[in-house]
Amino acid sequence: MISKKCIVLANGKPPRKGVITYLLKSGYSTLICADGGANSARKLNIIPDFVIGDLDSIEKDTLKIFSKNSVVKQVKRQNDTDVEKCLKFAIKKGFDEAVLIGVTGDRLDHTFCNLGIVLKFFDKIKLNIVAENSYLTAHRNNVEIKTAPGETISLYGFDSKTKITSKGLKYTLKNTALPFGVRESTSNVALAGKVDLKIKGGRIFIVRDYKVMKKNGFI
Repeated sequence: MISKKCIVLANGKPPRKGVITYLLKSGYSTLICADGGANSARKLNIIPDFVIGDLDSIEKDTLKIFSKNSVVKQVKRQNDTDVEKCLKFAIKKGFDEAVLIGVTGDRLDHTFCNLGIVLKFFDKIKLNIVAENSYLTAHRNNVEIKTAPGETISLYGFDSKTKITSKGLKYTLKNTALPFGVRESTSNVALAGKVDLKIKGGRIFIVRDYKVMKKNGFI
């Protein structure tokens, strides 16, 4: 079954234009801007397929321009963020995977919120984040990851109940818990072309090098 993928561009620090164009060519066929994320798309000279949100952050000129070429949907409810509005729309439209960009920046609270969204929507849609040169994914159960020898891979858990066993990492994990604020596996290293992880009792974040992944066709 072919995965239906989209990009959600939020109102944080925008990525390089090349990131968006690469993702669009790599199967993420639809660009959805979360409200003020449309301002970033305009500056990058990229036309989104959809603009969704309460529309309190999009500039008037941007709204006027994109209203001609994009589908603009105003969702006024205030019990979810604009990124969440976009994801609920994407799920309704049958997308099963999304990459979030522009979700980090100078607001640490917004960054934490968007990291939390990856967990909040974990069972509804597969989410990844590209931020600067980092590529974040969330996982549980058994995971096999294609890697490049020497690639830096960092793993983060959230509680002591979640245990990780690894094969193919320089610093081996053996039924190891990585509770947030207590222990982590930052800057671990892939030894070969594959890393196997057994994750029991919960979910973890894996953070990898975007450029390395792009170079080796992992995205």
